[in-house]
Amino acid sequence: MTNSPRFIHLRTHSEYSLLEGALRLKKLPDLCQKADMPALALTDTNNMFAALEFSVVLSGAGIQPILGCQVDLAYIAPQPGERPRDPAPVVLLAQSEAGYENLMKLNSCLYLDKGGALPQVTMDELERHAQGVICLTGGPEGPVGKLLQSGQSPAAEALMARLKDGFGDRLYIELQRHPDESGQPEAERLTERGFVEMAYAMNIPLVATNDVYFPLSKMYEAHDALICIADGAYVDQQDERRRLTNQHYFKSQAEMVALFADLPEAVENTVEIAKRCAFQAYRRDPILPKFADDEIEELRRQSHMGLEARLAVIPHAASVEEYTKRLDFELGIIEGMGFPGYFLIVADFIQWAKDQGIPVGPGRGSGAGSLVAYALTITDLDPLRYNLLFERFLNPERVSMPDFDIDFCMDRREEVIRYVQEKYGRDKVGQIITFGALLSKAAVRDIGRVLQMPYGQVDRLSKMIPVEGVKPVSIEKALADEPRLREEAKNEEVVARLLDYGQQVEGLLRNASTHAAGVVIGDRPLDALVPLYQDPRSDMPATQFNMKWVEQAGLVKFDFLGLKTLTVIQNAVEQINAAGRPLHIAADGTELYQPAAGTENDINAIPLDDEASYKLYAAAKTVAVFQVESSGMMDALKRMKPTCIEDIVALVALYRPGPMENIPTYCEVKNGLRPLESIHPLIDDILEETQGIIVYQEQVMQIAQVMAGYSLGGADLLRRAMGKKIAEEMAKERPKFEKGAVANGVDADKAREVFDLLEKFANYGFNKSHAAAYAVVSYQTAWLKANHPVEFMAGVMNCDIHLTDKLAVYFEEVRKRLELPWVPPCVNRSDATFKVVDGALVYALGALKNVGVEAMKLITDGRRSDPSDPKSTDRPFATLFDLARRVDLKRVGKRPLEMLARSGAFDELDSNRRRVFGALDALVSYSAAIHEQKASNQVSLFGEAGDDLPEPRLHPVDDWLPAERLSEEFKAVGFYLSGHPLDDYMVPLKRKHGGDRVMPFMTLDELTAKVSERGAMNARLAGVVAGRQERKSARGNRFAFAQLSDPTGAYEVTLFSDTLETARDHLETGSKVLIAVEATMESDQLKLLGRSVSPADMAVADVGGAGLKVFVDAPEAIAAVATVLEGARQAVKTSGRGPIQFCLMDPSLPGEVEVDLGQDFVVNPQIKGAIKSLTGVLEVEDI
Repeated sequence: MTNSPRFIHLRTHSEYSLLEGALRLKKLPDLCQKADMPALALTDTNNMFAALEFSVVLSGAGIQPILGCQVDLAYIAPQPGERPRDPAPVVLLAQSEAGYENLMKLNSCLYLDKGGALPQVTMDELERHAQGVICLTGGPEGPVGKLLQSGQSPAAEALMARLKDGFGDRLYIELQRHPDESGQPEAERLTERGFVEMAYAMNIPLVATNDVYFPLSKMYEAHDALICIADGAYVDQQDERRRLTNQHYFKSQAEMVALFADLPEAVENTVEIAKRCAFQAYRRDPILPKFADDEIEELRRQSHMGLEARLAVIPHAASVEEYTKRLDFELGIIEGMGFPGYFLIVADFIQWAKDQGIPVGPGRGSGAGSLVAYALTITDLDPLRYNLLFERFLNPERVSMPDFDIDFCMDRREEVIRYVQEKYGRDKVGQIITFGALLSKAAVRDIGRVLQMPYGQVDRLSKMIPVEGVKPVSIEKALADEPRLREEAKNEEVVARLLDYGQQVEGLLRNASTHAAGVVIGDRPLDALVPLYQDPRSDMPATQFNMKWVEQAGLVKFDFLGLKTLTVIQNAVEQINAAGRPLHIAADGTELYQPAAGTENDINAIPLDDEASYKLYAAAKTVAVFQVESSGMMDALKRMKPTCIEDIVALVALYRPGPMENIPTYCEVKNGLRPLESIHPLIDDILEETQGIIVYQEQVMQIAQVMAGYSLGGADLLRRAMGKKIAEEMAKERPKFEKGAVANGVDADKAREVFDLLEKFANYGFNKSHAAAYAVVSYQTAWLKANHPVEFMAGVMNCDIHLTDKLAVYFEEVRKRLELPWVPPCVNRSDATFKVVDGALVYALGALKNVGVEAMKLITDGRRSDPSDPKSTDRPFATLFDLARRVDLKRVGKRPLEMLARSGAFDELDSNRRRVFGALDALVSYSAAIHEQKASNQVSLFGEAGDDLPEPRLHPVDDWLPAERLSEEFKAVGFYLSGHPLDDYMVPLKRKHGGDRVMPFMTLDELTAKVSERGAMNARLAGVVAGRQERKSARGNRFAFAQLSDPTGAYEVTLFSDTLETARDHLETGSKVLIAVEATMESDQLKLLGRSVSPADMAVADVGGAGLKVFVDAPEAIAAVATVLEGARQAVKTSGRGPIQFCLMDPSLPGEVEVDLGQDFVVNPQIKGAIKSLTGVLEVEDI
């Protein structure tokens, strides 16, 4: 690279100029080397997101990084009543460390406490933070340029003079030239002369820049589309929009020298500025706030007191001397490594959370291996009880920052963060930024929109891009793998253009948000260490560096994780207490255990040997039980038949790719089906609890310690080298291990064998501390489900109240598997959330789709005797009009009210759902008028507000047909509550196909039982289609997964291409079908392969012989039934026929009077449903 450059780029925009810059940071060194440029400035728009990364990447490649920022400046103060002018950019470069610190302060000015305003700094702020900063005036679109463009030369000169006063000889007048086919852009033409004259008149040097947004000129069109995505514009729109030119690329030195041949000093000054800038951001050691004057002494005091308190209530896993010895050993390491402050800070906010009743997890990650953490109540697992190793967490032979990941109750995590802010100072605590990338599917959708392509076409193209894991593949790979996408691109030029642009911009960063859990705490205002950002939706600042770089800048990250399961447990315990009983008393009054003093209602104090809980695990009744909900886990549980918490710890560790192959061995040895194989007598006791299998990383460390004489610190280094497959380290460790083992009397061949075994298991051995902590949480949920099932399920459903798919699974568990009593949604009995009343689960109004818990609280508050007093008793609504008078239905909203009507929540007030649904507009108007009177304090002559308003008239209409009623219910609830659309089909289908020996008709439950008992078979199932996903096999054949349900449950069917082609039209959502399947049982899961699909209505059309018994309690119902039957006779010519009977039920009759109509009529599920819906018909039965 040349030592005498002629031009240096001082204005560039990387991908961190979100949806604006297209220079990929990792490729900047390559660009510089190709351009023979020894230095480069990065000036992203209103941010320094990449400052540290840019410094490290460029300096690592031998290129000088110049740190800068393009900052929007509010340069004209608006007059009173005048709309503020848009700010304009200036370019600021850090000349020194003081300049970098000032740039960080200016970034705080850009974002902090802006109240949603655009990022910008004022002139006062700019002048206050000018020291050590070089300022370029921003070119034609900068503040001075804007004034020149509008002919305001005096104002431009005044602003330039003010900038010169602030920056002195560090101010440069910036010139830009981006000529294209039509010449120089107008803004540059209108300003260049004024700039040059001002420079000479005011003795301010000129500098030439190219405003770089993309690496090559050919990327201009794709970049133009990117700008349109950012601005919500269209590429081809006629209206004014932001446009760049194809000259905004990374130009060579020669091109820039030629472009400014008439002003050589402007080009030369770029090199002068590069030489003046002599600072790059650097990595720092971890910095923590001071917690106490003598942190070592304070940690010792708290730890010894805490251990004493723990040992007073827990069963001892070792002698008190051993606990104390371990504590002092850990304290020595923590002090030696300089981390007492870290432990004290974490212990403080966790103790505060516990004092406020905020649930905190028992531990997570390797931190649970620390006895100091247990004594300080950071964790709730006794490491000696579970044989957890401190060195796995903090190893004096591998100096790295300790990292406690803390789980808090999902709903109250923010309170803990607020406490930390108040304790250490709001300017010293921040969240951590994260960046979202423009991935292939989103790129296709966004570019399709700015190219004004039809939504349906763009949606189809986006769906053609396959997903691997959780991310879509690149457009390039999608084009290689998906012939349909290639075909579309070949057939339509606009699709080819879309995919071409997409490939150029995919992977660029599109947005900034904040990390869900990470919080940093500093010993000084954060913007002294890192630039800050603030999400407009948050009142808390965030670091501009992401997780990887913020720690390298010296800030220590604390993870405040939200674990939903803790919220579930808390909610369940509150439900139990609300029923008037403590945690240790079951619903039938049985005492489940005797709590120690002070531990009543403490879930962490439940016994770990509850027989009912392990029976639940062994039977795999673990829907909603933490960590063991999947079908694979359920299968493993059935084989393992756990009897102690160690089994659950092992299962959590084993159930992952790799170690899973050891689950059968573990289960067989545990249950006496296979002998335990000894690896070597020296280490048998280490592997005893895991049935002779190496499961945990800690076991790898203990084996190295016991067999080969390693220290636990050295053993941790060995484990790490093995786990990361560091060949160089392994080559050093093998002879050391073998020598140590031989010294301990182990045969050399055996030592080699054990080392090879350790190497294999270290690769996927699990962290036991984490497995133990999560096993305990799993056990707590299993214990609640086994001993307090209704309250547990209410807690579970409250935490997923907005997730209909999950509620469907949980409700199926309540209704079918646990057979618990339940109450459907009802405005008089339900609350906004799930609750338990008299041992029954009461369905939540807030669980209905598109209603919202807050809107439903308006109804439940209005139901109380005193709506303003949360403790007042309920006064049920008497009628719909009573509800309208007491609840402002306009505030509730029409959509939520429609969902309530569909779900049957008003059935207690009026059971005709169709009539209620149709009356909602009138009811809302009536309610609004009453509440307007109340608000204006008008008192009617007749008493209460609104008493003089006439109640709206409800139109007499028949209710929805049963199928329609269920369909409407499904729209509101997300699954079928009061019945199933196929209820009326089951009898005729059973009559038609039930006796078929080759392919009998069955319910899902019958088929499951039969296949479990006898093995694979063919059968017919009825189903309502809930969804269908089509996929493509490796060979290019299409197949599909279809989700269906019958009255006994939901199921999924796989359909291969030949069946799919003929069945596709019948598999639309909501269709009722009869499906022929091949059924097999795999790992206790029913697997169904579809062979044919036909409409259910066609299947029952010719089923004859069945009749109907119609129960009526009103004379007019007879005529209505006659009308339905006559209409069916005329409309349906080929349907099966059967007898009709009436059962007349009226107080004036001597009893139930049965009348046989004496002839056969058309009978099918639709006719049965139509008769059921008639006013005056109580019930319809098959005969």
